[in-house]
This record gives sequence, C-alpha cells and structure tokens, in this order.
Amino acid sequence: MNLPRPIASLFYAFNAKDTDALLACFAPDALLTDEEQEYRGPAAIKGWFATVNAKYKPSVEVTELADDGGEIVVTAQVSGTFPGSPIQLHYHFTLKDGRIAALSIGN
Repeated sequence: MNLPRPIASLFYAFNAKDTDALLACFAPDALLTDEEQEYRGPAAIKGWFATVNAKYKPSVEVTELADDGGEIVVTAQVSGTFPGSPIQLHYHFTLKDGRIAALSIGN
C-alpha cells in the first residue's frame, strides 16, 4: 500500500515502539485524539504513546487507505492485550507541510 511518507513512518515507529521516530512524524502543534481524549504537542503525544504501549502493547497492520482530498483515512487491524483483540480501527489524518497536523483514532 502506498501510504504518504509521514503516515508510513508513523506506523513503522508505532510498531517499533520508537518514541522519537513517532514524534518526528507530527507537526509541533499536532492534535491527536484517541478514546475521546485530546493530546496536543510533543509532550502530550509522548505521554499518550507511553501509556498506550504500557496498557495495551499494541501492534498495527494497515489494511486499507482512502483519501478524500482533505483527510486521509487508514483502516488497520490492531492487536494487543485488550479485550476483543484484534480490532479494526480507523485513523483519520490531516497532513500539513509533510507532517501530521491532526490524527483521530476510532472505530
């Protein structure tokens, strides 16, 4: 699948548990929304990543890509130590200047 570079890099860093590489994918003022919580900026996103990894030990496999011109939606199978694993999640990306400006994760 031909994912835009910052999105491909994000999933690679996510699965590698590489915090620095993951943070490099985001714009400095990026907004990440997951489980109805908002995380803005590198410190908050770093905290989210540490918590998610400690709590769920997730891994992500991209299964589908859609681009409606303004938002890129990636569908992925997520496995981990949570009830119902694996599940399908949708990652809604907004890119700006080659980085992730916004990411919303949900069912």
